[in-house]
Amino acid sequence: MAETLSKEKKTPAARRAGAERLLLTGNEAVARAVVRSRVQVVSAYPITPQTTIIEELATLIHRGDLKARYINVESEHSAMAGCIAATSAGARSFTATSSQGLALMHELLHWAGGGRLPIVLANVNRSMAPGWAIWTDQNDSLSQRDTGWIQFYCEENQEVVDTVIQAFKLAETVMLPVMVVLDAFVLSHTAEAVELPSQEEVDDFLPPYRPPFRLDLDKPSSFGALMRPEYYQEFRQKAQQAMEQAVGVIREIDDDWHRRFGRRYGLVETYGAEDAETLFVASATVASTARIVIDRLRRKGRKVGLLKVRLFRPFPFHALRTAVRRAKKLAVFDRNISYGHHGIFCQEIKSALYGAPSGERPEVFGYVGGLGGRDVTPEMIEEIIERTERTDRPSGEFEWVGVRE
Repeated sequence: MAETLSKEKKTPAARRAGAERLLLTGNEAVARAVVRSRVQVVSAYPITPQTTIIEELATLIHRGDLKARYINVESEHSAMAGCIAATSAGARSFTATSSQGLALMHELLHWAGGGRLPIVLANVNRSMAPGWAIWTDQNDSLSQRDTGWIQFYCEENQEVVDTVIQAFKLAETVMLPVMVVLDAFVLSHTAEAVELPSQEEVDDFLPPYRPPFRLDLDKPSSFGALMRPEYYQEFRQKAQQAMEQAVGVIREIDDDWHRRFGRRYGLVETYGAEDAETLFVASATVASTARIVIDRLRRKGRKVGLLKVRLFRPFPFHALRTAVRRAKKLAVFDRNISYGHHGIFCQEIKSALYGAPSGERPEVFGYVGGLGGRDVTPEMIEEIIERTERTDRPSGEFEWVGVRE
């Protein structure tokens, strides 16, 4: 399939025998997808707003819907340590966290990434303290971008279900951990109708985990031992090569999922972009709000469209360049900030476009807003688009939007 997906061309899944149509919150959607993936070890610690993921999993394991070991730990650091040990022993493992919990895992995220362990983690985006907050922005997950984890950002609860199941297949194919990211409360605690594939369908799609190496008393090996300078760099090169390989594997998995279930997501996704001169660029649930604005402006004859970035690591260089090559301007909205620089998606997009031909390199306008769960309204998005349309070049690296006077 093309790396760039047009939302208008998605086809709904046909009703299939065994598939369930359920009303699930985003957190329940994560838990049900984990059950369908036949995870063997859940190692987790509660933190708002992801707590109901592991509560739901505890309930499902207790009543026998999932035959798995549930490890109660004393911190998020220990939760990731449990996953690392379980995966090293050959078990399919899962955990979930948010915000300060993800920050506490930071050391061990490097161990999982560098150790090439196919752990899946659901991170419910929550603002970092201080001030103490429980609402959504993306600084928690994006501050882990260099730990060697693949990262997906989900827009809706159906995408959450599908991405969690796909994440296990991807992780176990390229031997890298995967982080599935969803917005606090906007998805995590909001119920939507989703289709849950049957267990038989998922079993056919996702075979049991067969690790190439694992802890085995009969075949002693060392894992994570001291590595001298003459070997270390090559291991990091192999991890980078696995990231690069993952782009093609994601496309193959997306194609296979579409054939089976009628849904596909692409690496990036465009909406109303065929003749767009200005593209509003967003990720996660902001993209849903932006679709309303794009529809409204296009009915008025405005040449505007949406570009949704779903995959953040590995960064989809080619897909992004293909999606924007006809546009004149990009209005990149970041629900995050790299202090002393600017919005993180904007940084990445500028970097990706640096090597593009000059005629296919639109002006990039950066905007930062929605931090700490502040509403990103249709009016705010329309204001961003209008600012971008009436200006030839950006006046600085980025602009703040929605700031209280």
